[in-house]
Amino acid sequence: MSNQFKAEVFQNQYLHEGAKEVHAIMTVSVEKGDGVPVSTGNDRLFGIICDVSGSMGGGKIHAAKDAMVKVVSLLPEDAYFFIVTGSSKASVVFPVSKATPEKKEEAIAAIKRILANGGTLMSKWLTEALAQFNKKPDAVRQALLLTDGMNDDTDEQALQKILQQCEGVFQCDCRGVGTDWRVAQLQQIAGKLLGTTDIIPDAAMIEADFQAILAKAMSKNVSDVTMRLWTPQGAKVLFCKQVSPDIVDLTQRGKAVKPQMLEYPTGAWGRDESRDYHFCIEVNAGNVGDEMLAGRASLVYTVNGVETKVAEARILATWTDDEAKSTKINKRVAHYTGQAELAQSIQEGLEARAKGDIEVATAKLGKAVKLAHESGNEATAKLLKTVVDVEDAPTGTVRLKRDVAKEDAMALETRSTKTTRIPKS
Repeated sequence: MSNQFKAEVFQNQYLHEGAKEVHAIMTVSVEKGDGVPVSTGNDRLFGIICDVSGSMGGGKIHAAKDAMVKVVSLLPEDAYFFIVTGSSKASVVFPVSKATPEKKEEAIAAIKRILANGGTLMSKWLTEALAQFNKKPDAVRQALLLTDGMNDDTDEQALQKILQQCEGVFQCDCRGVGTDWRVAQLQQIAGKLLGTTDIIPDAAMIEADFQAILAKAMSKNVSDVTMRLWTPQGAKVLFCKQVSPDIVDLTQRGKAVKPQMLEYPTGAWGRDESRDYHFCIEVNAGNVGDEMLAGRASLVYTVNGVETKVAEARILATWTDDEAKSTKINKRVAHYTGQAELAQSIQEGLEARAKGDIEVATAKLGKAVKLAHESGNEATAKLLKTVVDVEDAPTGTVRLKRDVAKEDAMALETRSTKTTRIPKS
């Protein structure tokens, strides 16, 4: 049975007289069953971009090479792949090839010859990767970037330029090994390229992480899916965010395709995948009894010039003088609003901690503990306990720990945007 896209909207459509803001959560899932089937026949192209600067020498480069060898060996024979290494320059260790047994052997031999030397200019790495991805324009294109260090400050302008060119061409998951890299730098790349960022504290863990990223990439079977949001005349989209499985603010990525219609990139989708999106739309205020369609959201992809709409959901607004109706907050809207607050509290708390502002750091991280407890986000609650001693989770009463391992603080920062689904009642 083919995969199907489904969409559901969760909201409280009732507004009090004069209210303008409409909130809605749209859940989109790909599953087997009834719905709109997806079958694009796309090839899959997986690119590895590996840091080989001098700091990667020793155990890290050996672990990275072992991980690359394992990933190449696991590639399905109908997939395509390439390998780029980067330092102060970039090299194509192995160009785009189909993952036949013969090509895998050649690639593994090339990986074993890799040496670590030089500085870190990530713009050059992405430039070479883009050239490889452009060889397969119709493929589902996914990259994995591994580094252990900070990008050179002189490369910032060039990096911004190449990211603009890479956007929409391929997605990229970024991983930092050790603790000498900057979370914000990798989040900038992954955010622009609709990927994830995470820390690999120990080089021995690289292989397992690479395998998980490969498995996820190989599950993708439809690329370049966009979220199309129509709103009525006079309305304004205040924000559009992916809120699960992690928070990705798409607001500034919206492109006008028609009057009152914006498109937001969502990247590639795979089997058994589910994501949640939070829309906030400002409409013209209505009178009691007025009803309107405040928005219509749909997922769209194009294959061989043919556009296909795979899911659609309607966002409604009804004005009422019934206070019980208008003041009721939808559970999912409330949950994801809290998850966004949680991520913001963590980021602001860690920033204050880094500046030595103990009072603000304690307040922000205490609020994060409280929000994590209320929403059932156990993974984040566990990470928070590495930087604070929790005296009372329900009230958010905490004390900052005096000694915190750098990898623990970085793990909390990188994973602060990961959300939990609303607990089932």
